[in-house]
This record gives sequence, structure tokens and C-alpha cells, in this order.
Amino acid sequence: MSLSKVWVYAESDGEKVKTITLEMLAKAREVGDTVECFYGGDASSVAETLGKHGATKVYATGDLDGGLPGVHVGAAMAEVIKGGNTPELILFGTTYDGRDVASRLSVKIDKPVLSNNTEIDVDGDSVVASTPVFGGTQMVRTKLTAGAPNIVLVRPKSFAAEEAGGAAAAVESVTVPDVGAAGAAKVTDRHVEEATGPKLDEAAVVVSGGRGLGSAEKYEMVEQLAKLLKGAPGASRAIVDAGWVPYSHQVGQTGKVVKPNVYIALGISGATQHMVGMKGSKNIIAVNKDAEAPIFSISDLGIVGDVHKVVPKLIEALQAKS
Repeated sequence: MSLSKVWVYAESDGEKVKTITLEMLAKAREVGDTVECFYGGDASSVAETLGKHGATKVYATGDLDGGLPGVHVGAAMAEVIKGGNTPELILFGTTYDGRDVASRLSVKIDKPVLSNNTEIDVDGDSVVASTPVFGGTQMVRTKLTAGAPNIVLVRPKSFAAEEAGGAAAAVESVTVPDVGAAGAAKVTDRHVEEATGPKLDEAAVVVSGGRGLGSAEKYEMVEQLAKLLKGAPGASRAIVDAGWVPYSHQVGQTGKVVKPNVYIALGISGATQHMVGMKGSKNIIAVNKDAEAPIFSISDLGIVGDVHKVVPKLIEALQAKS
């Protein structure tokens, strides 16, 4: 069986729909007969993309004028639901805004939220969500019986984004009710971190460095190798906590989840929390001087050796070919 209606909370970077939204739409099409989106802002620039990925309608709040999505979208969504338009399932991405909107909606309609899920199934007329626990070593399947709508947060890279070939989604304006004092909070400015090359969570190749690099200066090897491979540099939590690289580079349970074609781990021992964020990679290559390092247990190719000797040779070989 499938659900009659599924909503997806859609997010974008400017006019580009975020990848996690497209991933959720792919799953929504699989489990729901009708798929619709809810969007905080003017949806005219995203309706075509959302439609191509299976959404037939987008409920849009219009320009929030700097207002926080959690406050305004959560309130607008609750009003639509209380008006009788109730989906059986609402999917949110595990993002800052996704978690904010989901939590506020939960309070307004008195429904629980199940977070950090990597799979969604339907059992009869019930939603079943799968949640990794204990650092991803065990999976808990939870059947939601609280009644519609079920609110589920999805971890990035859980599903593959694929177009469905649909036309642009119809846009329906929704009214944001009075949100009281919470509406006074506004985003007054945004600062975008300068970056070159592909984004870490979208790159086909990711090269990550860990404590085995020895010092912050040696991270340059990671960046150089990533650039030569047209990939993105990543990092373990250990060197992020040590201040060697920014948090935006972190791969793992408390960082970014990546699923590149190739993941290269340099000087990373393979703590469970790190492997949760990258073990879905198609091909994993590890370089570590400790032959017993856990990272080798999930690697397709393992090199037992000193990264300071292996990586410079690899960089030289790639430079010679370019």
C-alpha cells in the first residue's frame, strides 16, 4: 500500500533547490500517491525543479522579509493542516531550518517528531521509519501510530535524487498567521564562506584528512590532492576540534554525510562516528600506518603506510599526467 498524500519541506540556496529536498521527493514519490511541497518564500523560482522531481503543488508563504523560516513556515503549515488539508506524512531534511520548522510544527499540532532517519517504508496504513543508533552499528525500525500527519526528519544522502519528468508544480499561496513576539527576530545579514571546487556533500570525489597528518600545515596535502582529482577536501572531527580546519569540512555523525564515487581517507583511523558519515561511498581508499585501523574494515583499497610518504608520491604522479 501507499500513502494518499505526502508533503516535503522544500529548501533552496537562492534559486537552486537543495539536494536533500530532491532526495526526499524521490522517496515521497515511492511511498505516496500525491506529493506536494511546502516552501518558505516566493516559490516561482523553484516550482519547475520541484515539479520535475514529482511535486504537483507547492504551498508558499511568499517573501518572509528576513523572518525565520521555523517561526513563519511552521505556523503557516499548522494553519493549513488545522484547516483540514492533512497529509499522512511530512518529510523534513536534517538541516538547521528543517529541524526548526519540524519542531515548531510539532508543538503547534501536538504531534511527535522522529529524527535522524535513513529509510521510510509503509506497512499497511502506517509509516515505518528506520533510525541508525549506537554510531550506526544498529538500526531501529519504528512504526508511527500517532495518526496523521507523521513528522519525520531524514538524514542527507539517504535516498538518490532522480527526476520524474513532471511539469512545473502549481504554486498556492498560504497565509502566515500572527506569530507574536517570535516574528520580531530577523536575519539582517548573511556571510557566505568563500569556496572553490565542488561542495563537500555533492562532490564525486572526497579527500579527507585526520589526526595522522600530524599538524595543521600538512592539511595542504589533502587540499592539493582533492584539487587534482577535482574533488572536495574533508576532515575528521579530531582535526576540526583541534582547530586545523573549519567545521564545514567535517565528515561524520556530527558533520556532513557524503556518498561520493571515491572517498580517500588520509591518516584517519576510522572512529565509528566518522564512518557513519562516509561508509556509503561507492569506493573507499584508506592510507594509514596502523594496519589494524578500523577504517580498513570498510575500505575497498587499503594502503598501510605513512601518509607523508604515500600522498606526495600520488600527487607527483597526478601532476605528471596533467
